[in-house]
Amino acid sequence: MELIYEGKGKKVFQSPNTDEVILFFKDELTAFNAVKKGQFAKKGEINCKISTLIFKALKKKNIKTHWLETISENQMRVQKTKIIPLEVVVRNFAAGSFAQKFKIQDGLKMSKPLVEYYFKNDELKDPFVSEGQITYFGWCTAQELKQIELEALRINDALVEVFEQKQLQLIDFKIEFGKNKTGEIILSDEISPDCMRLWDQNTKERLDKDRFRLDLGDVGQGYTRILNDLSSLNLG
Repeated sequence: MELIYEGKGKKVFQSPNTDEVILFFKDELTAFNAVKKGQFAKKGEINCKISTLIFKALKKKNIKTHWLETISENQMRVQKTKIIPLEVVVRNFAAGSFAQKFKIQDGLKMSKPLVEYYFKNDELKDPFVSEGQITYFGWCTAQELKQIELEALRINDALVEVFEQKQLQLIDFKIEFGKNKTGEIILSDEISPDCMRLWDQNTKERLDKDRFRLDLGDVGQGYTRILNDLSSLNLG
């Protein structure tokens, strides 16, 4: 298959169907805009399986995503979308750069979920952007941005509900949206421990990529715990 794009965590191949692509999940780990690099065995498989389970859970909530089917341990078939160049971040608790920037206690619960936007551009290190900047540069319209915000909050509600069943706290997460062949805006890319923070509700142990960022222990152990917890639920 023709390689269309290779990112930090995935390769994108053209499917025989022109309206679809194949996502191949890699074992590589990166942090701090790829300044720190690493990997662990079967990381791609674990992320593919976690993303699959989450996409299935969202489908049951009538949330539209690009996922069609998972075709191997580390590959899924998805709708081809034109990605809107925004990283959409939803925060339920203060953590990471947000907590540092505003000198807020790490792990402090937000009074309500906060939605933020970052321009998806590695060269510029994905800078924070305002709603005015987004519409000024034409990345999407004000109406489309409102739709994205509401959908991000719906996704957040669904994920919080799923993870709470296993006593996991969804601290924050990053998602991307794209337009499919009909122009419909749908959730794209992946949802995995690479792009979210998940803590054990009781011990506050971090189970996500912060284990790699902050050298907190076996990264694969945290990812595997998340996969095992999700696999024990009836997510579709």
